[in-house]
Amino acid sequence: MPDAKKLHRIHRVRTLQLNLVRAEEVRAHEKHHSETQLAGRIQALADAVAPVTSQTGGAAMLAQAHFRERLHQSASAAQARVEMAGHHVARAAEATRGAKRDQTAVEKLLDRARVAALGKEMRALEEAPPPPRRWQPD
Repeated sequence: MPDAKKLHRIHRVRTLQLNLVRAEEVRAHEKHHSETQLAGRIQALADAVAPVTSQTGGAAMLAQAHFRERLHQSASAAQARVEMAGHHVARAAEATRGAKRDQTAVEKLLDRARVAALGKEMRALEEAPPPPRRWQPD
């Protein structure tokens, strides 16, 4: 069983690692949220540029079709980025759970060491000779 100083050092390192992994998970959630918002804005733009019958001629219709096609390409690319961000969030959440498991294991080892030290102290007190009695006048 490792000594208490080593366990405290390991616990400190695991706590730092857990905090770093949690920060990475928060960043992944924020990126997923921003990608989702961007995809929604692009989709709203693509929906807003619907074909309309107009008297402007073929060139304007061709330009609108080109713009609409570009928006749909952007929307599909944004959707792919949202999916990738979702996968990154899942990986970050799994890493957080793993780091938390590691930290919990070290905390359990610390608790066991603490209980063992208390038991050792209790046995030492039980085996110690009784304190000398002092004479007290009545």
